[in-house]
Amino acid sequence: MSNDAIKLTSFSHGGGCGCKIAPGVLSEILKNSHGFPVPKELLVGIETADDAAVYQLNDEQALIATTDFFMPIVDDPYDFGRIAATNAISDVYAMGGTPIMALALVGMPINQLPVETIGQIIKGGESICAEAGIPIAGGHTIDSVEPIYGLVVMGLIHPSKVKRNADAKAGDVLILGKPLGVGILSAALKKDKLDAAGYQAMIANTTKLNKPGKALSELPGVHALTDVTGFGLLGHLLELARGAKLSAHLDMARIPLLPGVEQLAHDGYFTGASGRNWAAYGADVQLAPSITPAQHSLLTDPQTSGGLLVSCDEGSVEEVLALFRREGFGEAAVIGRMSAGAARVFVAS
Repeated sequence: MSNDAIKLTSFSHGGGCGCKIAPGVLSEILKNSHGFPVPKELLVGIETADDAAVYQLNDEQALIATTDFFMPIVDDPYDFGRIAATNAISDVYAMGGTPIMALALVGMPINQLPVETIGQIIKGGESICAEAGIPIAGGHTIDSVEPIYGLVVMGLIHPSKVKRNADAKAGDVLILGKPLGVGILSAALKKDKLDAAGYQAMIANTTKLNKPGKALSELPGVHALTDVTGFGLLGHLLELARGAKLSAHLDMARIPLLPGVEQLAHDGYFTGASGRNWAAYGADVQLAPSITPAQHSLLTDPQTSGGLLVSCDEGSVEEVLALFRREGFGEAAVIGRMSAGAARVFVAS
């Protein structure tokens, strides 16, 4: 079988961060897993569903450790590898850290995929690691029913500069670094309804490293930081609101979107994960009556390798936006605000 004839997405029941276990199911699985002693050096663990674990090594250094892997979201093996690697490395940037090393996680249906195809997936991941300036120093491979690729990634940060997802303050402004709509584009792709321009926009978005995270950690006005991935914008913002015990207010009209995604959502292209996301956390979200079904789908749309979500004080907004623009994130935008109140998300049109 030639590489051109292979549709990687046909091997997987779900692709990219849409593969994530739904938030409600995940909470049920993990509800009894908190009873172990936590060392004081563990600065960030599982308590707020943050992007990575952080362990203090000494007065000047803390180790960031994370892992992420999934099934194909696209058919091109090289692009799949690039997307998966970008997504995994993002969790280090989302803590404000500098990635230093990666390990590859590879599960492939060996008897169904040519060695050359598997090699292209790994090569794609290596290209992104090279862009991030880190080596792939090892890893693990298995024979798997579905293609799986991802990374374990480690990074470093000063202990005082760790940016958690739980430290937002009332009055903070919310800024999103990348436009939404990756899951909708992937749904259209699987049904052969995505044109070349849409595919290129999807690849450009999902392979752009969230490098601004490191510089954001240097800004005292940046209080909280996370990245938007499989639980969609509403899900990850709700985690931020719960961690800070604050309300979050979104302005739908200001949220950046990938080209054409609102129309695709209106035409019925969205992932199953979008509905599972809403079922898990919709009770804690209040949508304005004018929010359309398409906009609703965008708010819960699982983002693979999505953008950084920043909570910062009013005085730091222009500095944060300028930082994003210097790094090539020209669509970064103010999308809302945090306020005192119950841990809920309110969305205005």
